[in-house]
This record gives sequence, structure tokens and C-alpha cells, in this order.
Amino acid sequence: MSPPVFQTRLTRLFGIDHPILLGGMHHLSDAVIVAAAVNAGAMGFITARSSETPEAFRSELRKCRELTGGRPFGVNLTISKRPAYNHYVAEWLGIALEEGVRHFETAGSSPQEWIRPIHDAGGLIMHKCPSVRHALSAERLGVDVIGLVGMEEGGHPGANKLSAFVHGAFALRQLKVPLVLGGGIGSGEQLAAALALGADAVVMGTRFMVASEIWAHDALKQRIVEADEHSSTTVLGTMNETWRVLYNETARKVQELENGGARRHEEYGDLILSSRTRQRVYIEGQVEEGMVSLGPACGFADRIEPAGEIIRRLMRDAERAARGLAGRMGTTGLQANTGLQPALA
Repeated sequence: MSPPVFQTRLTRLFGIDHPILLGGMHHLSDAVIVAAAVNAGAMGFITARSSETPEAFRSELRKCRELTGGRPFGVNLTISKRPAYNHYVAEWLGIALEEGVRHFETAGSSPQEWIRPIHDAGGLIMHKCPSVRHALSAERLGVDVIGLVGMEEGGHPGANKLSAFVHGAFALRQLKVPLVLGGGIGSGEQLAAALALGADAVVMGTRFMVASEIWAHDALKQRIVEADEHSSTTVLGTMNETWRVLYNETARKVQELENGGARRHEEYGDLILSSRTRQRVYIEGQVEEGMVSLGPACGFADRIEPAGEIIRRLMRDAERAARGLAGRMGTTGLQANTGLQPALA
């Protein structure tokens, strides 16, 4: 584990060493990868929707608790705007609280219904938002942390057209709770920049897609290693469901259908189903045959390696960037803006 370098409101609140969060990745954020991030000093969130049954979800939580040796880890609860898809949310939350989980990442629709039960159990909730307006609404509802993502986020960044750092600059003038930035972040230099801006941490997903603990086929990881910052694209924006994905053959087919006027899920057949991606891409390694949530941070994923090594490299590069900033502005100002420990002054 890399020694702690930065202290922020978020690291203190979550009790972690590094201001890095591994966000929930559908199908991929299981006990193994989350435990690897946690054991390296970060925080990770198991995606409840990745489990086929509530009992399978409980098993993942117990496995993660064993792998982390009692270190705190989190759970991602994605709240769909389609009520029928939220059937298990209450059960997932109940199971997580029963199993001792106290850190939650919510995303999608309003988390209002889930804030009180989480707080009553002594838990913390970070809600991921696509705009400053949504962030302010979530803060008023009582969430403990805001995760604010830009248009670069792999997966579903919302309809916003602004970058993570533009969002962050405006949000920090208005928010009172800790702020986590996400979207296109995959380097230590960006982590240092986010902290210098005033953010309390960053949330990543794409950068960890090549972690050796990710269970998906190595063919996908190798494809990401060979990718650059231009290897993602967006689809379904015309349906107000913007999705940033790997630019592969399936994405091109979806874009053709969308450009041709397709506006209903049924018109895309199984091309946009996560079950197709899980089977054909993650299991079989057919990297052209599914929609893979991915952002431009894939350009930083230059090798397949353990999550702990990814975090070590991120922290090394962030420290180097912070030292460079210290050389330009003096250590007093640096500590005030980033929380850099005196040892690095």
C-alpha cells in the first residue's frame, strides 16, 4: 500500500488513505476488485445490480468483508427512472446494512427515499450527479457527499455537455459538502489537479477496467490497453439516455440505427442489452459484440496489472505533480488548497 499523501474531508469521512474512489461498474464491481482497491487504501463500491439474486448479493458482501479483513467498503445502488427496475433496491439496501456496509454510492434518480434509512443505520451516502443543479438538489436532501461527473464519464453521464473540471469549478463555489469529481480521470496528474481545484477526491471506473482482478476476458483488457483517448463514443443521446461506450462494431451499429430515427429500446434489439455484453464481451472475449461502458481515461490504461499497482502509480504521479505545484507557488498555499501533508512541503 502507498503511504498516505493527501488528507481531505473525504479521506477523513470515509477513513481511507487515498482520495480515490472506484465507482460501481455494472457486472464488474464485485468483491474481488472492490477488495483490491480497498486494501490499497482507496474506497470501492460493489454494484448491487450485478448480482442475479439478493442472496448472491449477500454472498458478495461477505466475500468482500473477508477479503478486506474488516476494512470498510461500499455498495452502489443505481436507481432507475423506470420504477419497475427498482424492485430490489430496498432489499439490497437492507441486506447491505445487515452485513455491516455503511458507505453507499447512489446514482440515477433521486436518492431521497434511501437517505433516512442509511443515516438511521449510521451510514454515509454519496450521490452521483450529472450537473451542479442536481448536486445542489441532492445536498438539500441531505446526502453526505456529492459525486459530480462530466460528459467524459464512461457509462451514463447524463445529458450535460460540460467537462468534469468545469462542473467542479462551479460546484465548489456553491456546495458545502465534500465533492468528488469524475469523468475522464485516469492519471495522477488529474488527481492532483482535482485536489488543487478544491475537490476532496476523484471517482474512477474506466482506469480500473484493465486491473488483473477484473473478471472480464483478457481480450477486452488488451483492447483497452491498445486504445487511446479517442476510443470512446456516445450513443442514445436522442433518447435522453446518453451512454459513453467503447467505439466498437456494436456502437457503430447503434449509432446507425439512432441516426436512422430509432427512438425506442425495442428498435435496437439486443444490441444495447447488458446481458449481451456480459456474455459476448466479458465472458467470451468478443470485444466487438457488445456495448462496453468506457471513457477517454482508457488512454491512461497502458497495461494489465493489479489494482493496487494502479493506485500506487496514481499516487506516485499525483505526488510528483503536487511537488511541481509546490515549487511554483510555495508550500503554504499548496497545503491550504490540496491538503498536502507537511512531509511533502
